[in-house]
Amino acid sequence: MTVIKDDAPGLSRAQNRLLRRIYNGRTIPIVADGRPFLTYKDAGRYLRSLAPHDRDRAYAEMKEQAKSPRRSVDLTT
Repeated sequence: MTVIKDDAPGLSRAQNRLLRRIYNGRTIPIVADGRPFLTYKDAGRYLRSLAPHDRDRAYAEMKEQAKSPRRSVDLTT
């Protein structure tokens, strides 16, 4: 379980909207920082738990994977 700091800033409105679009009806997880995310709530909770610089990097990684054609991800490695 990811712990969210009470004083952690939330995601911007644009980031929330894109995450909702990315994860809407997703059946293949997006992997960020070696962790698979299949739902908007899990991805948002994880991003809010990170430091701002790490959050931006993980968000960009999710965004980039969403642009690429959907393919199966090997989660065994």
